[in-house]
Order: sequence, then structure tokens, then C-alpha cells
Amino acid sequence: MNKKAENPSYHIAYWIFVLLVLTLVFGFSWGHRTAAFFFVSMLLPIVLGTSYFFNYVLVPRYFLTKKYWKFALYTFCLAITSVYLEMMVLLFSYIYMVKFSYDSLNPNATQILLLAAVLYLLVLIGSFLLMMNQITENQQMIRQLLDEKEKTKKSFLEIMSNRKLTKIPFEDIVYIESISDYVKVITINEEVVSKEKISRLAEVLPNVFLRIHRSFIINTNRIKEVSFDELLVDDIRLNIGRSYRKVVKEALKSHA
Repeated sequence: MNKKAENPSYHIAYWIFVLLVLTLVFGFSWGHRTAAFFFVSMLLPIVLGTSYFFNYVLVPRYFLTKKYWKFALYTFCLAITSVYLEMMVLLFSYIYMVKFSYDSLNPNATQILLLAAVLYLLVLIGSFLLMMNQITENQQMIRQLLDEKEKTKKSFLEIMSNRKLTKIPFEDIVYIESISDYVKVITINEEVVSKEKISRLAEVLPNVFLRIHRSFIINTNRIKEVSFDELLVDDIRLNIGRSYRKVVKEALKSHA
């Protein structure tokens, strides 16, 4: 899932925004913002639980694994349970909060079901968008795996050097350096110079290779030491670009 969707602060900000907007809208309609805030606050936790259970349990466990019958059954049970809990919350509200008794509220305020429907509409829209995002991310992951499989079918890098096609075994490559308008492929035995772009090489190399700087791609299998801003590759120390440090750290963690 993308980082924005996983960020807790993003979720907290979103639901605070929902709380404030619905309080203002229904408070204006009812002429009683305190009552609107009370009912939104009472119903919101149930809606939150319903939303996250649907998005992070039912969708990945049943829908994305194509267990559609179980997905439909558990979604129906979740909806019934959620509505039942909302009715219990409303009953509690009318019994224990005398100043919000049903008869004393403005006639428009009796449309609490409309508020619940709006909340569930937000859940439905959010769930649909998140589901589409999850499906898109899964498809992208599948495409990346297929691309990586295609890359690893070849055990060598094909590169034009001195006007002829040169094949360099992946395991022989130590690192690749971009210098002005050409690149140097440093291997365990030699240096191969080419007019290729380093960005193009980064696209065709398998995941064992990692770009650590705008001028360097390294073979992660040949890393000897790692520090905050440097890598020791065989016996060569290479700088990690400032804008690449986070990506390099995450990539090396996954390779470990």
C-alpha cells in the first residue's frame, strides 16, 4: 500500500475533517451544533471500526484472493453488526442524554438516520477508492515481478562499447559510474566504456543492482561495509547521494 495511505496522521486528519464538516453541516441544518457534534462523535467510532475491518481484513483476505462468496457473506454480517451497534448507541443517547431527547430536538434533528447514511456513504466511497488503490498496487507489483523475471532470464548486461556489442556477466560487475557523456562499467577484470545513459542501465539491470548516487550503480552482492554516506564495494569507497540515502537504506534492509 502507498505511504500516504499507511500514514496514521493522514487517517487521523481525514476523520477529524469528516467530524468537523458533518458537525457544521448537520449543526446548521438542525440549528444545534452541540447536538450534531454529539451524534457524529457517538456514531463515528462504529463507522471507523466498520471501515477499517472492511478495508484491511475483508478486502485483502477474501476479495483480493478471489474468495467472493466469503467476502459477500462476511460483508453482509459486518453491515448487520454495524447497524445494530449504531441503533444501540442511538438508544443509549436518547435514554441517558436527556437534553438530546427525541421529542425536544428540532424536527430536522430527528433525521439521525440521514446522518448515519452519510457516514456510511463516506465509508463506501473511501472503501471503493482504497480497494481500487490496492488492486492497482497489486497489479503494479505483478508487473514488477514479471519485469524482474525477464531481467534475470539474462545473466549478463548487453552494452555497446567501441562500436560493438559487449556482454558482461552480472556477477562480474562491481559498480557502474557515469562520467559526463559516457559510463564506465567496472568489473572484477576490466573497465568497459560506453555511451549508454546510466538511467537506461538502471532500468535494465536486475534488483541486485542499486543506484546510490546520480553517478553510481552498485552490485549489492559486492558490498563490504555500509555507513551513513558511504559504501565499500570490494575495495572502492563510493558516496551515497543525499537524495538517495533513504531509498538505499530501505533497499539494503530488504536485501539483508
